[in-house]
Amino acid sequence: MEGQFDGTTQSQYQHVPGPQAGHGIGPGSTNSSSEIEIICGPLLNYQRMSEEGADVFWHGSVLIVTKPEQRTPTLELRTLGALNPSSKVRSSAKQTIEGLKLYSDPDKSFWRFSIRLPLVEAEAKWQYSIPHMRFLSDVSKEPSREFIVPSATESMRIMFHSCNGFSVGTDEDFWSGPALWNDVLRIHQQRPFHVMIGGGDQIYNDGVRVDGPLKQWTSIGNPVKRREYPFGEHLRSECDNYYFNNYVRWYNTGAFAAANSQIAQINIWDDHDIIDGFGSYTDHFMKCPVFRGIGGVSFKYYCLFQHHTAPPLSTFTTDAPSTMEANADGSAGGDPRQLENTYVYKRTADDPSWIVGKRPGPYVEEKSRNLYMRLGKRIAFCGIDARTERTRKQVNYPETYDMIFERLASEFRAARGEIKHLILLLGVPIAYPRLAWLENIFTSPIMAPIRLLNRRFGFAGGFFNSFDGSIDLLDDLDDHYTARHHKHERRELVVCLQRLAEEHSVRVTILSGDVHLAAVGRFYSTPADNMDALEDPRYIVNVISSAITNKPPPKAVANLLARRNKVHHLRDGNTDETLLKMFEKQPGGQEKGADWNYVTMPSRNFACITEVPDDHMGNDAPANGNGVNGTVHINSTGKTGKARPKAGKDGHSPLHAGEEGAGTQHPAADGISSEGPLKGGLNVSIRVEIDNRDREGKTEGYGMTIPTLALASKDKVGSVGHPQLHNTTAAPENMTRRQ
Repeated sequence: MEGQFDGTTQSQYQHVPGPQAGHGIGPGSTNSSSEIEIICGPLLNYQRMSEEGADVFWHGSVLIVTKPEQRTPTLELRTLGALNPSSKVRSSAKQTIEGLKLYSDPDKSFWRFSIRLPLVEAEAKWQYSIPHMRFLSDVSKEPSREFIVPSATESMRIMFHSCNGFSVGTDEDFWSGPALWNDVLRIHQQRPFHVMIGGGDQIYNDGVRVDGPLKQWTSIGNPVKRREYPFGEHLRSECDNYYFNNYVRWYNTGAFAAANSQIAQINIWDDHDIIDGFGSYTDHFMKCPVFRGIGGVSFKYYCLFQHHTAPPLSTFTTDAPSTMEANADGSAGGDPRQLENTYVYKRTADDPSWIVGKRPGPYVEEKSRNLYMRLGKRIAFCGIDARTERTRKQVNYPETYDMIFERLASEFRAARGEIKHLILLLGVPIAYPRLAWLENIFTSPIMAPIRLLNRRFGFAGGFFNSFDGSIDLLDDLDDHYTARHHKHERRELVVCLQRLAEEHSVRVTILSGDVHLAAVGRFYSTPADNMDALEDPRYIVNVISSAITNKPPPKAVANLLARRNKVHHLRDGNTDETLLKMFEKQPGGQEKGADWNYVTMPSRNFACITEVPDDHMGNDAPANGNGVNGTVHINSTGKTGKARPKAGKDGHSPLHAGEEGAGTQHPAADGISSEGPLKGGLNVSIRVEIDNRDREGKTEGYGMTIPTLALASKDKVGSVGHPQLHNTTAAPENMTRRQ
């Protein structure tokens, strides 16, 4: 039984997006079938919330890919009432939404249905359907899909994943394919997710160089010839077809396809969405035509499939000078050959959730797309596009950081204390063990003879990559924020986040993937500061969840990283960093790592985040029993004074009640519970695969709770040296000054 409606249903109305405005006339012949033939989809995205008077609205979209259509498809949207049958909610009118054509060529058309719906008194279920649709792929043939939105006073329940695909050469059957998506759907059935955050590598396009159109180019032995190889229209067209078909294949796969249609997505790309290591090879090689070409093609389908937005007018080719440099609007110019029998929607404005970079990336003729949006009442989200602007020596332009922090500060001021948590997405971990010694070996002169033998005789061929001839692991190491090239940028980013947390009394939590194992890193004030973690703006947790599909590293690698889990000292002089002891037992008794390794888990996984409710939050009272801005502090033991347990010299002890008992016995471990030791905090569960031979993808959960930030009074803060956040030379007025 669905929840009850309170009041009478309004009459149906038509929501029309307005006239199409775009470039090109589209394909000359279109599908004459009476049915809407769906190649891929439906895919559900979340974009933002808006307040209109006393009402709060949810904004998102549904995307379908069809055979070229003569007519415009429509989507019917209606509410099914409250998720809880005992709750009453206001009814909403049924909507009929016309599709907006984003792109069309002789083989396919992309249609977006923009959704705007009210958030009401209780968590609510909505249903959408597309009349006359016929699926051409092996996905659910049900005529409708359902999704859940939070109430107007709730924060969203979040699922986080990364590395959703397989590296080239992986035995996919041995790993039971993308089996963990079955567990995602099981948990979703028990307690629905409101949003699903993709932290990068939502798809693996690396096969383009193995069984795709770049196979011949990759096989060229001479690095100079490979670097100068042209990327003409024919090769671009072949790569375009490859990327499109790979997206269709993967996004139509089993439980992943089901999740995409019923849990709203937020996505930020990473290298495998383009090709392995993109941005982290040597600069002269990254500027070669082939890499610039596939950067453009992958950006096109990233826009369409992952953001439901129009692609660039054309993408880079060496035989169309207009595409080789970005024009005044920061995008590649038009190429008449690419626009033949093609339609591209003309973007009238950037989505309000975007923070668009000021200038194009160094290897992609497009600007970065960073994201900001509210995830319900008390959680804000920011995703940093750490790939479009990336080089071997930088992750993002300084001015991009400035834009992001200015937007965050503006949003926090406008929220007037309502936002308690900021979730920041960084594709690559930032609180993570160092491997500088391995970098030093790989870049040292002792590797020169081996590199020479490789070039002349193919010696140790598997040790070097097929692109620029560098050591294969070096691009992965250079990707890390902890790599020596990025240490200065990393330090300033962390300190600026700490300052942001302090100025707005918002707890910052970072989500990361990429490394194919699970871990929980955290930054925190040095023991000399005697800072209660509940009051500590330097306390930032880095939830590392990777991979949901790709195979994990050997347990020896995870154990090596665990041995490198030292207490690191950020060069601001006030911040320490280490991994949390989270994994106190092996999942389901299956040995994954050494029995002494409690900090890195080499098994496939995903994460669930659930807010712990606080009875006073509806009245804008701070959590954890504090007065305004935390001027009266009650610690986790219920006594006044310092709550932080006395840490041992190794600095690995729990820092607050939410870290105590972290692991399988913690209340947060099941990925469902909103019970926790810290009211207003975030329950984090990392769900770890038990057996990769189990096609049901069953997992075991490991949990901990992240507290809200309850800043102490200025006098009290001053006594522990907190104002040094403003005085440290490592925290400039803005990120631009770091170079």
